[in-house]
Amino acid sequence: MITNSEVEKIVILYKDRLLRFGFEIIENLCNKYGATIEIIDNTEKTEEQELVEDLIQIVTVFSCRLQGKRANKAKKIIKELLKDDTSKED
Repeated sequence: MITNSEVEKIVILYKDRLLRFGFEIIENLCNKYGATIEIIDNTEKTEEQELVEDLIQIVTVFSCRLQGKRANKAKKIIKELLKDDTSKED
C-alpha cells in the first residue's frame, strides 16, 4: 500500500508497535513514497536501552517458539496415547 501511494500517514502509539526490528527501513520507504509515520509516544531512548529491548524481544520470540514446539509435541503424544487406548478397547 505504501509503494502504491495508498497510504499518507501511519499513526502508532509506540515505535516498536509497527515492527520489532527494522523501523528505519519502513521509515525510509514511507519517506520515498510520500507517507509519514506519526509516533504518539516518542520518548527518546539511548542506544543501550534500544539494544537491551531488542535483545529481550529476540529472547522472547525464541522462547515462545520453543514453548510452541513443546506444546505441539505434547499434543501429539497425548493424541497417540488416546489412539492406542481406543484401539486396545476394540
